[in-house]
Amino acid sequence: MGRPGRALLSRAAIARAALDVVDETGADGLTMRALADRLGVKAASLYNHVASKDELLDALAELVNAEIDLGPLDDPDWRAGLTGYLRGYRGVFLRHPHTIALLARRRVEADRQLLTYDALLAALGRAGLTPADAAEAAAALDYLVLGSALETFTAGFTRPAADYRPRYPALAGALDASAVRGPGLDDRGFELALGLLLDGLAARARST
Repeated sequence: MGRPGRALLSRAAIARAALDVVDETGADGLTMRALADRLGVKAASLYNHVASKDELLDALAELVNAEIDLGPLDDPDWRAGLTGYLRGYRGVFLRHPHTIALLARRRVEADRQLLTYDALLAALGRAGLTPADAAEAAAALDYLVLGSALETFTAGFTRPAADYRPRYPALAGALDASAVRGPGLDDRGFELALGLLLDGLAARARST
């Protein structure tokens, strides 16, 4: 008897297909039926590998978080290390922005998620923060990264700056001035917030 023409299902293959569905159709598009259609199987077959939608989301979280490079956190220069890590973290969720709605408010259970937080908190400790301050810093960094990946400030203003000027002169002036600096306002906003936050963490560490 010949080998089956379709690859056998696995938890990893299901998670990869789930990520593809979410990337293409958004968070609401991820259903077991849609996932089964993507894989060319019956929905019941999925439950041999993921027992529930909740378990599927754990597998998805594992996959997405595995893309985050933890290497920069080993940098002896804690500020450079955090900067590299956070830029990479943001980059992952800029590639997969629809996963934020699925993962941001869930419990943290995937092993890779837990390892990521453990590595981050250890790096914050080496920067001189107390464990309580490190926990608050990790939360603040999450807010910055996920918020900046989810929202685009630039896309909110689609008209030419001059159209805003009669009623909103400060807005028009700011948009004009930003345009002189070139594209990338969202990235510059992230970098500004990141720098200010790291300055604050350095000051907090010095005060302990």
